[in-house]
Parts: sequence; C-alpha cells; structure tokens
Amino acid sequence: MIDSHFHIWQLQRGDYGWLTPDSGSIFRDVGVADWQAQAGANEVSHGILVQAAPSVAETEFLLHQAALHPQHILGVVGWVDLAADDAPARIAQLARNPLLLGVRPMLQDIADPRWIMQPNVVAALATLPAHGLSFDALVKPVHLPHIGRLAELLPDLRIIIDHGAKPDMVNGVFEEWAQAMAWLSEYPNVWCKLSGLLNESGTPPSPAACTAYMKHILTCFSGRTLWGSDWPVLELAGDYGDWLVRCRQLVTRLRAAPEDVFTRAAQAAYRLSTEHSGVQA
Repeated sequence: MIDSHFHIWQLQRGDYGWLTPDSGSIFRDVGVADWQAQAGANEVSHGILVQAAPSVAETEFLLHQAALHPQHILGVVGWVDLAADDAPARIAQLARNPLLLGVRPMLQDIADPRWIMQPNVVAALATLPAHGLSFDALVKPVHLPHIGRLAELLPDLRIIIDHGAKPDMVNGVFEEWAQAMAWLSEYPNVWCKLSGLLNESGTPPSPAACTAYMKHILTCFSGRTLWGSDWPVLELAGDYGDWLVRCRQLVTRLRAAPEDVFTRAAQAAYRLSTEHSGVQA
C-alpha cells in the first residue's frame, strides 16, 4: 500500500511558520523512521513525502531524505514560488531530481482564492506536465471553482485535491461542497486524496461526521481516490491504524476497488510505474 501524503520536519529549520508550540503534540521533530514505525505496523510499504513549508530549502531537505530511504519513499511533492518571474526555470531545475513528483503551493494560507489563476502562476503550472510533475491543491471549498477552471484550461496538468478540499464539517456544510466536488470529478485530470478529513471533523474529532464526505469522494472520484494519512498532523485527531482501518472498511462497504484507492490511484496521479514504486497492484 502507498501512503500518498505524509510529512516530516525538523523544528530547527525555522521555515514552518504554522508549526508553533500551540500545535500541541506535533510540535516536535519528526523523521522518516517515525513514519515508518506507523506505516510498517499497518502494512503500508511506501509513502510520498509532502512539503510543509513554503521554501525551496525544505523541498531540497525532503528530496535528500527521500534519497536516503529509497526502499520506502517514492518521492516528494515540493514547493516553488509559482508567482516568481523565474518560476519555470526553478521548476525545471528542481525537476532534474527524479524524486520530485509534484509541487504544492499552500493555497489555503493565501488570502485571495483567485491567486492560482494569475497569468504568471498559470504559465508556471503549464510547464509541470513537460517535467512529469503533478500539482497538489491544498485548498478549501472557496478555491474549488478556480481549480475547476484550471483543470479545463490545462487538461494535461494532473491536479490532486488534498484532504477532500477541507470541507466545513463542523458547521455541517455538505451540499455546496458536494456539488463542487462532483463537478470537479468530471475532469479526468483531477484526483482527490482521502486524507486529512478527521482533522476537519471538530473538537473532539467525530469519525462518524466524516462518513458522508468520505463516501462522496469515493463515489465521485471512482478510480481516482488516493489514500493518505496526513501523518503526523493526523495525531491531533486520531491514530494512523484507526484511520486506515476506517478507510478500508468504507471502501469495502462501497464495493470500491481497494487496489485503486490504496495503490493504483497514487501510481497514476504521480506517474509512478510499478517498477518505480516497487508495488504490484
């Protein structure tokens, strides 16, 4: 199985602006071995490292860590300043490393939800397919109309929605989000991660509240839903093994293909060959 979304970090790096002592138990150094302990105990063999800081330096750190653990880390989703004038050149330079699988601007932290549609940003994103790279969309529901326009404008760009677009579960907002996700799923170049939802379900977290949202993602993005843990952020709401079991049980109830959710969708979204990933679906 492939965990399509996990993080590591070293606090002394100083580029994790969102990670503070107020973050609770996850305010600590986390390494690949820590993730392996969680994943291995749950028969998850491979993972994809995802950026957690808006800096090229952190992306280079993650690429180095991935290179040290080729038996478990399939690659990295990194960060580039897509609005910079030299963004295409920076993307090309980073893409020389075969472990770079994609890029992820932290859109949820940018005030203007239309930021992603700036001409220079779109132009930078348009260069990703030529380098075999995907675009991870760390978004909230307000961003979804713009992601849909982007999917139409750049049909060769593989777009992966992180954490189901973080629906507002706390206030029970479902229909508007569900309609937007169904519309997005009509674009064949859009995937969605079944990850991060438990953290959006309230305090204390409510696994039951997640079920309708999870079902909708699996139904709309049939064959294009990737499972991810979002560990260690997941620790703020639940347990690695419990989250995996819950997802597997729902996949079984919906009669979805588990090999798609837990292996093949990640291979397709990130263009991982079975030889590259070491996983036979």
